[in-house]
Amino acid sequence: MQRRLRFPKSRRLTLDSEFQRVRTEGASIRGGTLTLGVLKNAEPKALVRAGFITSRRVGGAVVRNRTRRRLREIFRKHQHEICGGVWVVTIASARAARETSHALEDEWLRLARRASILAP
Repeated sequence: MQRRLRFPKSRRLTLDSEFQRVRTEGASIRGGTLTLGVLKNAEPKALVRAGFITSRRVGGAVVRNRTRRRLREIFRKHQHEICGGVWVVTIASARAARETSHALEDEWLRLARRASILAP
């Protein structure tokens, strides 16, 4: 059976309070171009939820939105590999906009493995 790779609004972190909860209660894993904020067991037996942060240091609005879309696509492709009930916040550095999508995906997967959120 093929898994659906949709990423509906219900799987997104949208409220400032949710981002703050990941920041205060979760762990942070830094990489060269990305930082992953991870809050495990935020909602037991719930779906994985994700949020994305691209500050103005990344670039203008077009560049920030393009980077955010690329990060969303990486998460969408790998959402079924992540353990349930986890909230993930991906923060892009200024260098992220200049990286290829493949390099961003490799970095994201490496950080996710370090955070131990990928299912075995």
